[in-house]
Amino acid sequence: MDDDKPVIDLVTDTLGATATATTEAATTAVKKVRKAAKKVAKKVAAAKKKRATKTKKAGKKAAKKSAKKAKKAPKKTAKKTAKKTTKKTTKKKKAKKSKR
Repeated sequence: MDDDKPVIDLVTDTLGATATATTEAATTAVKKVRKAAKKVAKKVAAAKKKRATKTKKAGKKAAKKSAKKAKKAPKKTAKKTAKKTTKKTTKKKKAKKSKR
């Protein structure tokens, strides 16, 4: 029986060593996978931020343009009406002269 004890101890030691080795390998694999997932998540988040800022900037530019147009619109209409009235008066004067 004494001969059996060292064999049993050897077997339990080897089994314990293999078990710890597999658990260590599994934990390192999990850590690597988590790191890779974090990197991917960061890249995706950065890409989303870039897209969002581009759309926000475009929206802001469009808003500024429309605001400028809104400011200029009354001025343009006033200029157009002024031009039309001056044209009408010159036409009337020419018509009066031609009638003479």
